[in-house]
Amino acid sequence: MIAQRVGAPALRQNAAMLLDAPLPLLGGLSPTVFMRRHWQRRPLLVRGAWPGVTAPLRRADLFALAASEQVESRLVRFEHPHGRWQVRHGPLSRRSLPPVSRPGWTLLVQGLDLHVPAAHQMLQRFRFVPDARLDDLMVSWASPGGGVGPHLDSYDVFLLQLQGRRRWRVGRVRDDRLVEGAPLKLLAAFEPEQEWLLEPGDLLYLPPRWGHDGVADDAGDCMTASIGFRAPAADELAGDLLQRLADEAFEDAREQAAVLYRDAGQPATDTPALLPPALLAFAQRALQDRLDDPHALARVLGEAISEPKPSVWFQAAGRSLAAWPPAHAVRLDACTRMLYDAQHVFINGQGFRAAGRDATLMQRLANHRHLPAAQQARLSAPAQALLCEWQAAGWLHAEPEEPR
Repeated sequence: MIAQRVGAPALRQNAAMLLDAPLPLLGGLSPTVFMRRHWQRRPLLVRGAWPGVTAPLRRADLFALAASEQVESRLVRFEHPHGRWQVRHGPLSRRSLPPVSRPGWTLLVQGLDLHVPAAHQMLQRFRFVPDARLDDLMVSWASPGGGVGPHLDSYDVFLLQLQGRRRWRVGRVRDDRLVEGAPLKLLAAFEPEQEWLLEPGDLLYLPPRWGHDGVADDAGDCMTASIGFRAPAADELAGDLLQRLADEAFEDAREQAAVLYRDAGQPATDTPALLPPALLAFAQRALQDRLDDPHALARVLGEAISEPKPSVWFQAAGRSLAAWPPAHAVRLDACTRMLYDAQHVFINGQGFRAAGRDATLMQRLANHRHLPAAQQARLSAPAQALLCEWQAAGWLHAEPEEPR
């Protein structure tokens, strides 16, 4: 316990030093400066942000992945003779894709980080942004002239050129009218302000609602990674949280004596259809009591944000965590979303109370997505039992400790 108390401030200090260190990925800006100057404010183009970058998978493997039912994919084509856009959603067999030599088409594969370890590792370089905002890494392959048209996104995105070249036109959107009848949300009157040709290793950051249009250059395979960040809509988030609070209230009512509405002072009435004001006040108090509980609201928010996408599935472990030798580490599965706050840890839509050393170690697991054997062994028996449950569900995996 003493060693833990001494080590925690040092870890926080080291993390702060890293956040203030210049990154080639950000053009020499530190994560702290980038977030202050550019995040949600203005674009940033970085030439040579990732020297020697390689695509996380080959073109043939990307095409094969698009044929899987567990992967979200789209085929986008523009028919020049007719001036029409076409979109087809996956799964997409290889036969359903045009020849690679045919110009003007794009294949987009979402959530590559969930299926390809190299893509998952690529995503880790962008974790100076909170995981709660992180969506996924999408890879698009385009034949010469391929693209998805001028559009805007409601979220932040980093566009990393992996191979080939892509020309980007970018500008503020002053007229957000869309092309009527198009299968894509295309800007009808896009007026670019800047234009860049990105080569392998170049990076372009765009804040939300900046119009952009990327077209593959005529030379070579064009493959681009899009690192996107989710931005929950207020109405949708409120609806989700209220539903979760209502579900909790229903469970509480089943487990303990319910507080019933009482109206001992209700007078006789000649307007029986009138909603009693006292009942409205009772309902308001009941709802407000739930909303005023900071732990309840934080808990359902963490559960909602850590919920995996519906298409995500986990493979149950074939070997129990308890069957491993004492010296083993644990690592989160690539599909696992793990977050925390001051009182809870959240993993894949479930929330758990955590305090003391267990909380510190669970937070380390969430931040580093890995917990060394020595620290894993310091967890309490209940926390160890939780790890076993998560491992059985495929949410994390035991692995031998790497030799030093």
